[in-house]
Amino acid sequence: MEKDFGLKVLLVVQFVLLSISLSHQLQSSQANTLLRIQDLLNYPNALSSWKNDTDFCNTEPSSTVTVICYEESITQLHIIGENGASKLPKNFSIDSFVTTIVKLPSLKVLRLVSLGLWGPLPNKLSRLSSLEILDLSSNFFHSKIPQEISSLTSLQTLILDGNKFTGRLPNGLGSLVVLAVLSVKNNSLQGHLPDTLGDLHNLRVLVLSRNNFTGDVPDFSNLENLQELDLEDNFLGPKFPQVSSKIGSIILRKNKFTAGIPEKAQSYHHLEHMDISSNRFMGPFPPYLLSLPSITYLNVAENKLTGMLFEDNQCNAGLDFVDLSTNLLSGKLPNCLFSGSKQRIVRFSNNCLATTGDRTQHPFSFCQNEALAVGILPHHHKHKVVLALIICGSIIGGIVLVCVTIIVVRKFLAKIAAPKKTTRSIVENASSTYTSELFTAAKGYVTRATKMGSLSLPSYRTFSPQELKVATNNFDAATFIGNNSDDQIYRGQLKDGSYIAIRCLKTKRNTSSQNFMHHIELMPKLRHHHLVSTLGHCFECYLDDSSVSRIFLVFEYVTNGTLRSWISDKHAKRRLTWTQRVAAAIGVARGIQFLHTGIVPGIFSNNLKITDILLDQDLVAKICSYNLPILAENVKENFQNLSSGSKELKSARANYEEKVDVFDFGVILLEIISGRQINTKNEVRVTQNQLQESIMANVVSRKNVIDPAIRDSCSDESLKTMIEICCRCLVQDTEDRPSVEDVIWYLQFAAQVEDTWRRDSSSSDASPISHLYNLKPNLSRNSNSLPV
Repeated sequence: MEKDFGLKVLLVVQFVLLSISLSHQLQSSQANTLLRIQDLLNYPNALSSWKNDTDFCNTEPSSTVTVICYEESITQLHIIGENGASKLPKNFSIDSFVTTIVKLPSLKVLRLVSLGLWGPLPNKLSRLSSLEILDLSSNFFHSKIPQEISSLTSLQTLILDGNKFTGRLPNGLGSLVVLAVLSVKNNSLQGHLPDTLGDLHNLRVLVLSRNNFTGDVPDFSNLENLQELDLEDNFLGPKFPQVSSKIGSIILRKNKFTAGIPEKAQSYHHLEHMDISSNRFMGPFPPYLLSLPSITYLNVAENKLTGMLFEDNQCNAGLDFVDLSTNLLSGKLPNCLFSGSKQRIVRFSNNCLATTGDRTQHPFSFCQNEALAVGILPHHHKHKVVLALIICGSIIGGIVLVCVTIIVVRKFLAKIAAPKKTTRSIVENASSTYTSELFTAAKGYVTRATKMGSLSLPSYRTFSPQELKVATNNFDAATFIGNNSDDQIYRGQLKDGSYIAIRCLKTKRNTSSQNFMHHIELMPKLRHHHLVSTLGHCFECYLDDSSVSRIFLVFEYVTNGTLRSWISDKHAKRRLTWTQRVAAAIGVARGIQFLHTGIVPGIFSNNLKITDILLDQDLVAKICSYNLPILAENVKENFQNLSSGSKELKSARANYEEKVDVFDFGVILLEIISGRQINTKNEVRVTQNQLQESIMANVVSRKNVIDPAIRDSCSDESLKTMIEICCRCLVQDTEDRPSVEDVIWYLQFAAQVEDTWRRDSSSSDASPISHLYNLKPNLSRNSNSLPV
């Protein structure tokens, strides 16, 4: 017996020593690869700190170089050179460079920016099968984008800006089903855009500007997640692109669009930025563009848009920039363009508008004749149109034929002779600047997906069982802080003094660690300002067969109690003010939004309760309990169920599960507003009815149903907005509940009007919410109606 036991111990020791040896060899191999990269890049300044003895996996990230490891393998490599870097020397070989790069097979993020790389991009880059983010912008790559890049099926972000790529955009990009950001601006790409772009249902940002693309834009109407579309400075047209009503930015400037603006544009309720200038758009200018609920920037200059404007046309109060110049518009400018914000810029020269003292305006006949020259019937009053039809009907067939022939000839000649405008106005420069800022914001997807250091957390890593036992004094009962049906939770303290929360999950016998690896790969992504973020994991195994006995999930430790303890706990020493409550609600909603859309696949049906929301030392709300697949009792079965079915079925399921979380969030809002603990369905229904009735009541009645602690310290408009969105979250029909994005918008609106009210009343019981969350000012929607 003792002999067998001794043999087992010897085998375990040999196994551990072998693992350490292999780990050291692996780390040494990868270190050599990085040093080889340094050599091939001609020792740039950004890599001057790399030495033979550098511990790459534990180096401090910087703005120019970041190396992130997971289980001793390099998973992220960021090297950012100086702006305007010149080409590497002639002896540089891009083939040798990529051959070296692919020796890091675990790479998920690769950013090589402004390094002077040149040559055709080798197709062997496709060997990095785990890549999720690839950014090769501001280099000198030329020739075609390799078709093999379409085999990187995990790719979420692809940025190839500022190179010299030629040829067509690869058809196979449509197979990158999780792609969220695609940007290839400032290249020499050409040809028609592949229709397969319309299959990228997760696409959020599409930037194709400053290339030589031609032809119609593919149908993007099914891309419900597409928020930013930038096609500036190509040869696309003539039809206006078909996009989802959720689009937030459309830039079509300097193309060949000639058709009219579609009627569907009036449903673009999320549209903030629209620039269709320097095209040949024809047909009537739709005044509703000025009053879209989210519009802040509108540029339709240098087109052939017709129609009459009227002084009583409506405008969005948040509209900061309007350029209507060089069209065929008549009538009078809307009064709303010159009221409200003093910062608003309005340009309208070279039309036929009745404006006193403006010598840039043409006579009305000019716009009428120009419209006829391009085949557009100008807008007149109804009786004039009827009269024109009667006159035309009385003309004999021969004269009609002659007139039609003349018009057709004039139209043809006008198209041939129409001079191309070469002057560049201040408006163009403003537009270019905005586009640059817009793409900088788009790169935020890269930042949020890669720079975990922004949360001030250490890199995700694997903990050893011994390390966790030391941190918890061998899981002493004094460190136990809670449990549920799936796991137990302990508090621990690491050697560096930092506190952690450890969730201990027991597994079934004979379960290999490989069974859980798919879900473990999700864990490093669960880092967000409003989540209790993950720090690492640990497998505890049986000695006899190495199967997993327990899984430990390690999270940051949040010290300031639950949201309920600050809202409705009778023994609370201090209660949150109204501004702090709105800020907490925004934080929870943003955490839910991240769970749904910030990772792939999204995490839904999180069964959120107010006791699942913790507050840190700065009173920032963090969700501590969410639907981790690894915590499910039947992990494999659940994953198969989520992955099965058609795209339509999965989309419908995700939409339903999103609205389930919206309902749970509505219950949390009930408690935030009422200050009473909500624990049963009956309490939900009764409190909801009270709040619903208060919406139509007067101010005094409305404040009688809310928490007395904040009754006299909040604006009625902010309170009413919060009550409205709370009640909409709780409607029985899931389809009628708002999306998480709409919930966030209304919460931000409640925050803004509260800040305005406080400034006006010189009250300051807490920091302004817009300061805490860097909210965009001048949010503008109709606050009296919520989305259905």
